[in-house]
Amino acid sequence: MSVKYLTPFTLFGFKRIFGEEASRPLLIDFLNALLPESDKIVKLAEPPADSRIEQKAAFDFYCENESGEKFIAEMQTNSHDFFRDPGVYCSSFPILEQAEAAWEQNLKGIYCIGILNFAFDNCYSGEEEQGVHIIELNNQRGKAFCGKLTYIYLELPKFKKEENQLVTRLDKWIYFIKHLEDFQSVPALFKEEVFAQAFAKAEIAELRVKEFYAYEMSLKTIRDIEGILNYARKEGRMKAEKEAKMEIAMNMIREGDTAEKIIRCTGLDKETIEELRNKGHYSL
Repeated sequence: MSVKYLTPFTLFGFKRIFGEEASRPLLIDFLNALLPESDKIVKLAEPPADSRIEQKAAFDFYCENESGEKFIAEMQTNSHDFFRDPGVYCSSFPILEQAEAAWEQNLKGIYCIGILNFAFDNCYSGEEEQGVHIIELNNQRGKAFCGKLTYIYLELPKFKKEENQLVTRLDKWIYFIKHLEDFQSVPALFKEEVFAQAFAKAEIAELRVKEFYAYEMSLKTIRDIEGILNYARKEGRMKAEKEAKMEIAMNMIREGDTAEKIIRCTGLDKETIEELRNKGHYSL
């Protein structure tokens, strides 16, 4: 079965759905599903024309609302140990852009949004609601220190709801992002106009030739990265497995087991076992 809709897990796909000028209603609806009721957005504006943020930090979109609050977001498809650091780094630029406002106690709010196609480490287990983390600046007693900086992370693998379990607007958007590439038609629960627009933006058949090739290159980049990571994981598992077998073999050598028995138990070849025996100065 051919794929009808592009995947948002590529830079091209995510930007096409949420980052283009014509996508502003979709972006507003998505952001409002993430934000507290008191911070809902009516309209988005472009950042200042002299903004230097895009020259120094990489992310998928950067914009502000009518009140001057800044929004930056990034789709991260592959897990790594320091995925929090880029978000903290990127948040520093819209802060620095408001240097004068900060001294005048008029700093505008900043929201950093990370959409993760992998899970946090286990230290956050049980603390999140369907994989949604909202991090703010609080003191050691949990009281708000400054409400001007908010990090929001979505762990897509932890969102387990099925189509008939979707309740909130955020449920629908997460389900849309997570399963878009699997759809062959628009499900009934996505009949609202904003989702109809989102599906239309994501339809591969509507891409112009140049856009299609850009999307294919974006897919290739993701697949190349996944291939490299899978190879590294495989090599790591093979190395760990061999090390475990060597440890078992050394223990069996110490116990005086025969080479034939060690070969049967570990799968190591006779030459390797002989090397281990000589290294430990054991006789079989």
